[in-house]
Amino acid sequence: MPIDINGMTWLNPPPESRIGEGRLVCRSGGETDFWQGTYYGFHRDSGHFLHQPRQGDFTSEVTFTGRYETLYDQAGLMVRADDKHWMKCGIEFTDGARHFSTVVTNTHSDWSAFRLPDDFEALSVRVTRMGDALFVQYRTDNQTDWRMARLAWFPPEIDTLLVGPTFCSPQREGFEVEFSDFSVTDVESREIHG
Repeated sequence: MPIDINGMTWLNPPPESRIGEGRLVCRSGGETDFWQGTYYGFHRDSGHFLHQPRQGDFTSEVTFTGRYETLYDQAGLMVRADDKHWMKCGIEFTDGARHFSTVVTNTHSDWSAFRLPDDFEALSVRVTRMGDALFVQYRTDNQTDWRMARLAWFPPEIDTLLVGPTFCSPQREGFEVEFSDFSVTDVESREIHG
């Protein structure tokens, strides 16, 4: 399904972005990232994020590919209230390989990651917001079933969130990524298991 970015807005627009063959094709600026404090001590809110607003509970999905070459090259999906309350998930390049990465920030950031297999090109992520929870799932282009990555707490009193594709390259510029099949819909299921 072609990506439709009408009605969406950039936070920190990238140097290059265009729609081609139904995909959003982008290239990152230098030293871009989202992180708040923990362990590293720095606070960054310079990553690229294309978003639309959504109230209440929802499910959002996006599919993407990237040319991951440098430490911390990353792409995926973000859910955001402000610079101190957000979640990003997707692929992050670390230890020489693609990892599924989730960062949840409620004033301070945390990070969880696990290595992905090498036998895929595109990854899809799905985030479902249900009250005080963000349920994160993923699947590669050679899988049919969604797999659970994380169930995270997120402030339930924040009703309106910004949702959409995100990408960063903290240690370089020119990271190339393509997004397709972005959607935000009502929650179809609240089941976590199968």
